[in-house]
Amino acid sequence: MTIGYTPAGKRITRSASGKTKTAAKDKLKEMVRDLDDGLPIAPDNYHVSDAVQAWLTFGLNGRDQATVTNYRCLADTNIVPYIGKRKLRELSADDVDKWLADRAKTLSTRSLRLILSILRRSITFAQARDKVKRNVAMLCECPTGQEGRPSKSLTYDQADSVLTAAEADDSTIGDYTVVSLLGGVRTEEARPLTWPHVHLPDDGERTGDDVELPHVDVFRSVRTGGDTKTRRSRRSLAIPHRAVRALRRQHARQAVQRQRAGTDWQENGLVFASQVGTEMDRHNVLRGFRRILKAAGLNPQDWTPRELRHSFVSLLSDAKVPIEVISRLVGHSGTAVTERVYRHQIRPVVEEAATEMDRIFPDTDTAA
Repeated sequence: MTIGYTPAGKRITRSASGKTKTAAKDKLKEMVRDLDDGLPIAPDNYHVSDAVQAWLTFGLNGRDQATVTNYRCLADTNIVPYIGKRKLRELSADDVDKWLADRAKTLSTRSLRLILSILRRSITFAQARDKVKRNVAMLCECPTGQEGRPSKSLTYDQADSVLTAAEADDSTIGDYTVVSLLGGVRTEEARPLTWPHVHLPDDGERTGDDVELPHVDVFRSVRTGGDTKTRRSRRSLAIPHRAVRALRRQHARQAVQRQRAGTDWQENGLVFASQVGTEMDRHNVLRGFRRILKAAGLNPQDWTPRELRHSFVSLLSDAKVPIEVISRLVGHSGTAVTERVYRHQIRPVVEEAATEMDRIFPDTDTAA
């Protein structure tokens, strides 16, 4: 049947087929009804995988390349192998529910939400191009998946061991670890940190209103455009003595690296740069961080660089620094995220309530 004409005047036709002549005619009648109702005539040979690939190719313009790569990996791993061969017009809500239930056996809830979002957006993209009438994925709820690996914090003894190992490592990653643990910066904020944003006054005094404290300006990140995660993330952080020494070691080390690299050196002003001055990626940082953890006597597979920031928050909280102050230091817009996500209980016994109750209601027998 003819369903319309191209701008050049060529007929647009659709055909229907079935195992019997009656089945073929019924499909043709359905096309006629849709055409009379003004609905799009979806192609019969368009599959879920076609919709997903079209959205990944044309629907993510302006997105960061790392985001596109992540979406493509999730789609190629969790969508295409399972429901990719299903014709899009025949995909049902039951199909999506069964697929999600199967994926929930191995994926976390966050990953399930992400792959369902990819499927929904892919079908919406196809729907806008008359490939399908409706988006059945919008009718499905995301199930609860597996528990992800919870973030955790280094204890005081563990943090002390990591600092000692990092200072003995005599590498860029060693000093990166010291500054990250003692400064609380995000890993995506530490990697693009530049020397003009590092302030290390020669005067070692840390007291007095007219003395500039050693500090770093956290104004950049590796995100698209170089912006920090939030507006509150743009902050200036005073840094402790051990972090100051680490930055001075790194400055001297980089001068040697620049001389060795010669014409291969690419000057970007980065504090924690590679051997030739370029920005390190997260894989470089992870490899070096695991080396330090092993030297500190910890299992390298149990920790990630981002947990240095969790440890910064938890150690300050354990030292009774108010949560409002910690929230400002890490650049959160409020205390809720700091409390819920970053602060972990370090002491095995929570003693505050008992201490206060002893003060309010002293034990007279003990006092006697």
